[in-house]
Amino acid sequence: MVELSTGLLFVAAAVRFLPQFDGTADQPIAGILVLVVFLYFAAISVALAGIDLDTHSLPNVIVLPSYLVVALFLGAAAIVVGDYDGLLGAAIGGTALFACYFILALVYPGGMGFGDVKLAGVIGMLLGYLGWGELVVGAFAAFLLGGVFGLALLLSKKANRKSGIPFGPWMLAGAWLGIFIGERSWNWYLGLFHLA
Repeated sequence: MVELSTGLLFVAAAVRFLPQFDGTADQPIAGILVLVVFLYFAAISVALAGIDLDTHSLPNVIVLPSYLVVALFLGAAAIVVGDYDGLLGAAIGGTALFACYFILALVYPGGMGFGDVKLAGVIGMLLGYLGWGELVVGAFAAFLLGGVFGLALLLSKKANRKSGIPFGPWMLAGAWLGIFIGERSWNWYLGLFHLA
């Protein structure tokens, strides 16, 4: 199951991020760097989701090096094409999601672990690099998916209000929803209120 999930995410990431060749050398190089970092994220997504479901933890040995990997590849992509807007978005997204999850962990320590806080920073960097729609939709989707799952467990009597439910898998699923449908969903939402 792990291999199949990883393979499917690899294919999906490749379809989403395969670089377009526009006749210049810089654009495909930057595209390959971005593709590599999202393939890396696909691999750790499957690993972290499985570990969190099993042990209710997100190991530092996977999460913390991800900050460096994401920063190096996205930074290199920005330097190659001379476009630093995405890097600014990554910095803002990573900081914002880390801070939000940190506050939640302080306010409700039983509901949010510091593994979730650290993972939030990585997810925020990746989504913020892509755009505000991806960041907002990805962040919101995590809570929506986690809430629906928790509610389903409560209604089926497989958990009670004090049961610990790993949130990492929902953060990762939300992130991938943000990656694939975030921009369109955000534009649709803004369009409802004539804001876009």
